[in-house]
Amino acid sequence: MQVAATIADARLAVGRARAEGRRIGLVPTMGALHAGHVALVEECRRLADFTVVSLFVNPSQFGPNEDYDRYPRTLEADLAKCEAAGVDLVFRPTADVMYPRGVPSATFVEVPGLSHVLEGAVRPEHFRGVATVVLGLFEIIRPDLAIFGQKDYQQQAILRRMVADLHVPVAIVTHPIVREPDGLAMSSRNIYLDPAQRQGSRALWRGLEAARRAVAGGESDADRVRQILRAPIESEGEAALDYAEVVDAETLERLDRIAPGRPAVALVAARFGKTRLIDNARLTE
Repeated sequence: MQVAATIADARLAVGRARAEGRRIGLVPTMGALHAGHVALVEECRRLADFTVVSLFVNPSQFGPNEDYDRYPRTLEADLAKCEAAGVDLVFRPTADVMYPRGVPSATFVEVPGLSHVLEGAVRPEHFRGVATVVLGLFEIIRPDLAIFGQKDYQQQAILRRMVADLHVPVAIVTHPIVREPDGLAMSSRNIYLDPAQRQGSRALWRGLEAARRAVAGGESDADRVRQILRAPIESEGEAALDYAEVVDAETLERLDRIAPGRPAVALVAARFGKTRLIDNARLTE
């Protein structure tokens, strides 16, 4: 496994692979890798011939008073997991590499509309930072495909829009959510939860499952589905609900009714102490 800390070294390694006719896949991450990330790597290896994993805690997607400084950084463990998973190249730039003039003076990419609802309403500049760093990684690595997890549902919807609007020749592949045995979506932030909060966090999955079952049983009133989605979370003493929404799976527009032929998704976000978790489930295909 190769490890590159500079753009020049990363491009050199990828260029050699491409000269050999290998298909390039990228798994962008912020490190603190867990089994969900490993599943993304495995999917990338299945679809591509040369797998690149980026490890970069991106400062521009954290707002004031968010957890940038305390976000887990586990480089040695991450490198070991990447090597065990068969990664070909790890790109581990610093903020100075990705933002040579500093974040305040950086050029940013913004996807209007999709970036300013749900997570974007709570974290106004978050998706601007995500889109910017991902486009930067795409320009550095020039992958044929990139793998993202469904847990960050709004993020992958925004990135799909970005590559379509900017004619970026990268296929966005979304991998299903990898969950703990009790249903909690795997996340690097789960390590922040104390035992009571970890127990309470299962309410997210209970709400999503209840909403999914209601729709499968014929419920089409989106407000009623929202009530069903919210109930287990609002009754959980450890949870402070930010939102529980039912939206169009592509446009993220709030739905009045769940209709055949219009894919819908339920999205939730809640705080457990200082830890904020998000989750989602497709309600229709």
